[in-house]
Amino acid sequence: MRPSHLLLAVLVAAVWGVNFTVVEIGLGHFPPLLFSALRFLAAALPAVFLVGRPKVAWKWIAGVGLVLGVAKFGLVFVGMDAGMPAGLSSLVLQIQAVFTAVIAAAVLGERPSRVQALGMLVAVAGIGVAAVDEGASGPLGAFVMVVGAAAAWGVSNVLTRKAAPPDALNFMVWVSTVPVLPLLALSLLTEGPADDLAALRGLDWQGAGTILFVAWVSTVFGFGAWGWLLRRHPASTVAPFSLLVPVFGMSSAALFLGESVTVPRWCAAALLVGGVALTTLAPSRRAAGEAGTAGMAATAANRRPDGSDAPDARGASGAPDASDTQTPPARRPEPTLTPRR
Repeated sequence: MRPSHLLLAVLVAAVWGVNFTVVEIGLGHFPPLLFSALRFLAAALPAVFLVGRPKVAWKWIAGVGLVLGVAKFGLVFVGMDAGMPAGLSSLVLQIQAVFTAVIAAAVLGERPSRVQALGMLVAVAGIGVAAVDEGASGPLGAFVMVVGAAAAWGVSNVLTRKAAPPDALNFMVWVSTVPVLPLLALSLLTEGPADDLAALRGLDWQGAGTILFVAWVSTVFGFGAWGWLLRRHPASTVAPFSLLVPVFGMSSAALFLGESVTVPRWCAAALLVGGVALTTLAPSRRAAGEAGTAGMAATAANRRPDGSDAPDARGASGAPDASDTQTPPARRPEPTLTPRR
């Protein structure tokens, strides 16, 4: 990864981590569901007129919009408004990797490897430590809401995998159009028209700034840059940078909000981040099997008729060289002994 790409990945992780502190500030200006609705409204407009038509079926846009926008972000904002600290929220949400792996195993048949299973257990242990710490010092119900938000995030990850959007920015902008009306309706029903109108009438520069940050910087820029990196680098190279999100989240909350980080919380962070790293970075059994099969097929394809190995254009390491990022040369005719699958 080029230094500029590496810096961009770190910047996105920093933006997503600091976003929790910004959300905490914004909740001082708006009811949580109204705040979430305004966030998606600002993310969708005017970007929806600039990114072109949707590039996936509407069922995927609607599904991800409801699960990610209404369930996940609704629970996060309500949980934080109920007393869940911003730094701890940024940490607990990382359990979404475990939910994603479990749901993918049930729906997509991606059986976790032993290393992934170990990572899940370690991450769950971290959640247990954080729950005990939060139950002793804060509202446990708010903690459960954020865990529920992580589960919803896992569902949306699997739906996104099924949708396979070719353009992450286009997909995220159109997804942002879906939650606006449901969140507004829920806000009117649960938070009341009086509180919503009072918040809108009292809108000041700080409140407007929090909306613009979570909408344009965290959502549009963050997901757009992340998708841009994923189109240029393997997911295994980009994904580990997401583990920096709770680092920036807890640090910014301590710096700007004065949140204390207890010893149990540090232990929970170590367990959770370590478990998520094992769960995220270790290949599933299905992926490992497919990689092994692909490797055997590639070896057979490069084998000369006399049984000796032909040199690989990518070199001994199997990594693409600089020419792979440019227009590829015309493909040579396949040898007649190349196995067909």
